[in-house]
Amino acid sequence: MADSDGLGEAAIAAASPSASAPGLSPSLGWRERLRAGLAGTGASLWFVAGLGLLYALRVPLRLCENLAAVTVFLNSLTPKFYVALTGTSSLISGLIFIFEWWYFHKHGTSFIEQVSVSHLRPLMGGTESSISEPGSPSNNRESETSRQNLSECKVWRNPLNLFRGAEYRRYTWVTGKEPLTYYDMNLSAQDHQTFFTCDTDFLRPSDTVMQKAWRERNPPARIKAAYQALELNNDCATAYVLLAEEEATTIVDAERLFKQALKAGETIYRRSQQCQHQSPQHEAQLRRDTNVLVYIKRRLAMCARKLGRIREAVKIMRDLMKEFPPLTMLNIHENLLESLLELQAYADVQAVLAKYDDISLPKSAAICYTAALLKTRTVSDKFSPETASRRGLSTAEINAVEAIHRAVEFNPHVPKYLLEMKSLILPPEHILKRGDSEAIAYAFFHLQHWKRIEGALHLLQCTWEGTFRMIPYPLEKGHLFYPYPSCTETADRELLPSFHHVSVYPKKEIPFFIHFTAGLCSSTAMIAFLTHQFPEIMGVFAKAEHYHHPGPC
Repeated sequence: MADSDGLGEAAIAAASPSASAPGLSPSLGWRERLRAGLAGTGASLWFVAGLGLLYALRVPLRLCENLAAVTVFLNSLTPKFYVALTGTSSLISGLIFIFEWWYFHKHGTSFIEQVSVSHLRPLMGGTESSISEPGSPSNNRESETSRQNLSECKVWRNPLNLFRGAEYRRYTWVTGKEPLTYYDMNLSAQDHQTFFTCDTDFLRPSDTVMQKAWRERNPPARIKAAYQALELNNDCATAYVLLAEEEATTIVDAERLFKQALKAGETIYRRSQQCQHQSPQHEAQLRRDTNVLVYIKRRLAMCARKLGRIREAVKIMRDLMKEFPPLTMLNIHENLLESLLELQAYADVQAVLAKYDDISLPKSAAICYTAALLKTRTVSDKFSPETASRRGLSTAEINAVEAIHRAVEFNPHVPKYLLEMKSLILPPEHILKRGDSEAIAYAFFHLQHWKRIEGALHLLQCTWEGTFRMIPYPLEKGHLFYPYPSCTETADRELLPSFHHVSVYPKKEIPFFIHFTAGLCSSTAMIAFLTHQFPEIMGVFAKAEHYHHPGPC
């Protein structure tokens, strides 16, 4: 899929008129190559010139006498000096090693390497990719890669996000930890302004107050603004939405407020339908009122699901998908999948997957892992690794293993949460597809469905790591999907709370300077210990080294 898209764009670029303009490119390429060659040999020329100057000035500078004096001074040193020297070196290199290790775990790169590349490389004549020209194929590939990374690292609204007052805040009361990051809440504020406001808010005073409320950062101030809007208009649906999300401390209270919001929202929606063709402003108002009504119904379905009325929740979700089919980007089908799995209506789950697990539609962990779960369900109760190794895998078992490999390739973080090798936290309000945040959101709601099917987790445990043998370099090439994006770690660190250890894939190799400082610390510590324990032997060894290297004179 990725390769075919790349070939298509390359063919278009080759056929475009700008690609076949030979005008000034030869002369520019020659000059750039000459400049690059001179820059590359500059450092070597300076080094040779320095050696020649040092050799020419060896007599005026009295290098031989000075070197002899240094040798006499070193021969007069006692073993205690060498113990102090090597001990100090070991301590300093140990501190550097500890700092490098901490910096690597916090930022994913070596501090020494980063400083060398960003500050020392320009001073030594190093250049970035200055040879490539704006229209060159390498630049086209880089721009294509950057566009792909941007699309892959898009942050999505979590379809099953929890209620702030009834769930997130109660977690904070119990543990004293904040489950949501500022970045995540800021994205939610932007979503609310997009869904619940429009250009005609100034026509209704209550909507004007609510427009300010969605921009307010302080939760008590937002709640106070919602009550002010209700004083101006008792049928302000968005005010009830805000109170249900943030002030209600239980799901029952949230459902009661959402029912009041539904009553007000349906009235406003019918009015907007009657006036939608009068002006563009009325059309924008209808879109806003549609968003409000869909949001309220969806949250009511989630309230019913949490309170155990699952069939009612399924009915609301199906009605929503029929009444508002253009709003598929809200991913209501993922809410429906989870509810149907709770009902164990696997035939209905398969019907939903047949519609949404399509090559032209964006994938998610919920779709890929639910498809794997359904195929696993048919063979997991009788699966045995010993039996499979003797007789081989059946067709159904091969299909199940391939479905697991497909799901793991899409999001490799999920299995550790499903197998309880990593502790779960409350899912964020936004997720990054193929990232750790999506894995947490999926496992938080779907772990119970995997546990319910006998042998499903056992089959997952036996087969999921085989995916990585199929894709040894996931950042460069994928098997069924695009190569794994390299930007997920940074985005997930912004979305997930600081007390959670973010899952990173693929694991980054330990930088060279961490190995170097660890070796330097260990070797100097060993020399210090040997010098302290055997001062005579180490002293004889040091003097022998000085005698064997008397200098160039």
